[in-house]
Amino acid sequence: MSANINLTITEKNGASRNRTIKMTTKSYPDGMEKRFIRFIEPADIRGTSMLVLDHKNEMDEMWIYLPALKRTRRIVTSEKGKSFMSSEFSNADMSSPALSDFINRHMPGSGERNQWIIESKPLNDDKADEYGYSRKISYINKENYQVLKMEFYNFDNELFKAIEIKSIYPLSDGKYLIKDMTANNLLNNRKSEILFTDISAGVPVDDSFFTLQNLER
Repeated sequence: MSANINLTITEKNGASRNRTIKMTTKSYPDGMEKRFIRFIEPADIRGTSMLVLDHKNEMDEMWIYLPALKRTRRIVTSEKGKSFMSSEFSNADMSSPALSDFINRHMPGSGERNQWIIESKPLNDDKADEYGYSRKISYINKENYQVLKMEFYNFDNELFKAIEIKSIYPLSDGKYLIKDMTANNLLNNRKSEILFTDISAGVPVDDSFFTLQNLER
């Protein structure tokens, strides 16, 4: 699949910045998904690229190429919870977390009003540091199992961020893509929105596209 992404970052005072991103992904039978992200605009970040290898049952791998430094480096575990390109989304939000990294349970009221309410706590302190939160509450539609909203709590058990899924794009084989989502920081009142456009599903992509060498091209 390939798509363009518009990332809009809105400050507390209403001022906004826009970033244009090109993303290409490929899914594999074993559950792995490879993701290549390249920043197109604005000019000061043009050429910045990321490679994500999203494993089904193992820790994901992430690399970033910074054209100003002309170097590629791996995003280490301690950086997963940090901001994705100065937005309210984190690096961890750009990949799918492993189920084995969390202890999950139904919250009171789960199953009522046509939604599941699931609490996910990182398995241990190391995982909590990796993801950057102490627990997450997910609201999921009971009929189609699509996530509606996620709430994130910091290490003082204070709600600090909420991600709302505004629209979904249907892919093949019963899969879906989050087309439009907004992250609201409840502590500093900043907001970021990711909107997918020009989505092309089923496009052929060679495996060599998802390599460290291609990051620097």
